[in-house]
Amino acid sequence: MKLNELRDNPGATKKAKRVGRGPGSGTGKTAGRGIKGQKSRSGVAIKGFEGGQMPLYQRLPKRGFNKPNRKAYAVVNLGLIQKFIDDGKLKGDITEDSLIESGLVRRKKDGIRVLAKGEFKTKTKISVTGASKAAIEAVEKAGGSLTVTSAAAAE
Repeated sequence: MKLNELRDNPGATKKAKRVGRGPGSGTGKTAGRGIKGQKSRSGVAIKGFEGGQMPLYQRLPKRGFNKPNRKAYAVVNLGLIQKFIDDGKLKGDITEDSLIESGLVRRKKDGIRVLAKGEFKTKTKISVTGASKAAIEAVEKAGGSLTVTSAAAAE
């Protein structure tokens, strides 16, 4: 078999229906749109319109609230930090900048938050914007220290 012999399976591709090409085609004149009316015209999209009835998206209750000035943190798990330490990508004291340099975090956003997922067993100093209580306990249990730079981020 050669590249020029490759073909689709029979019936896999269909020719596009060309509408408005004369009476012999079966879809000539009005091109299958019927006669007159809004939907026979071009440039009409009636998405969500239910013929004067209250549309579904307006009938359903609106819930929740998105805080406009909320903080978005880059999240890192302790297990991943441990893996990067084992691979030699992170050395010494760990800061937010060293996490970005190592490639563990792409960008800082409003800060970096450490969560306790995974196993951590290295004695090291970590300073980040936020951390969960379980993460702080896990680092201290390993003999290290985790400092949170902003008090509001720690929960």
